[in-house]
Amino acid sequence: MTALIARLTRTRTTILHKLRLYWQLIKSLQTGLLIVTGVAGFMSARCPLTSWGMLLAVISSLGLAIAGSTILNMVYDRDIDARMTRTMMRPLPSGAIDAQEALLVGLGMSAAGVIWALALAPLYGVIVFAGVFFDVVIYTIWLKRRTPWSIVWGGVAGGMPALAGRALGVGTIDAVGVLLAMAVLFWIPTHIITFGIKLADDYARSGVPVFANTHGPKRARTMIAISTVVAVLVMLAVCWLLQLHVHGLRAAAVLGAILLVLTLASLVRPSPKLNFGVFKFASLYMLGSMVAIIAGA
Repeated sequence: MTALIARLTRTRTTILHKLRLYWQLIKSLQTGLLIVTGVAGFMSARCPLTSWGMLLAVISSLGLAIAGSTILNMVYDRDIDARMTRTMMRPLPSGAIDAQEALLVGLGMSAAGVIWALALAPLYGVIVFAGVFFDVVIYTIWLKRRTPWSIVWGGVAGGMPALAGRALGVGTIDAVGVLLAMAVLFWIPTHIITFGIKLADDYARSGVPVFANTHGPKRARTMIAISTVVAVLVMLAVCWLLQLHVHGLRAAAVLGAILLVLTLASLVRPSPKLNFGVFKFASLYMLGSMVAIIAGA
């Protein structure tokens, strides 16, 4: 009996350890943010919510597809991660998780998410599949190691959850859904290029081209400023088309104004501290804007 209890305890410990490792692989904060964009797209069309089961299905299908594609990206990029100080201790490059095992898990989760999405609605499923395809095949496998402009396709992939959620809610692809996806698309450079500036040396060692290294920090900051202006304007257009309550519209406007001020300040008086501030607040901006849409739709 004692031996059985000890064996069960070891098994439980092993499972919990493995789950913690996979939690790192799915980049939980990034995955969670993308799920929120999908929920915002769906809720913008279906409020007031009449089916908690449908909302749970949206969250689960998107979560599986996004997390699975993230694991697949991590499997493919494990050689890059091994050369970067920031990422060399991730579960795959450190050997804590076997690459073949992670590949099977990533494929299984992605497939389950897409199949579930197709079962909910064919159009929704097609868009979710497009997000996985653009993220894994176009962005990661084909373009990431070739050109810094790969982030455009990464942005397209990032916009698919919002577009998918909106399409599921209204039954078609409409202007609001496209603009939601575009808001994410133009937000992506603000999020990624700032990170590329901060870790330019790491990316140079890994062989991944980023704008800070291929075009110089000044031009990279200019691109951040342009993309931020467009992202904020597009998000405000979405809020206006949805006829959000004044408080939701005001919240999106204030968050956008703060992001713009930080971005322009970083362009005029560049510093590592300001650059990191833009990077951190960009995520808060996107999360806050999507929450405003969910709350005020």
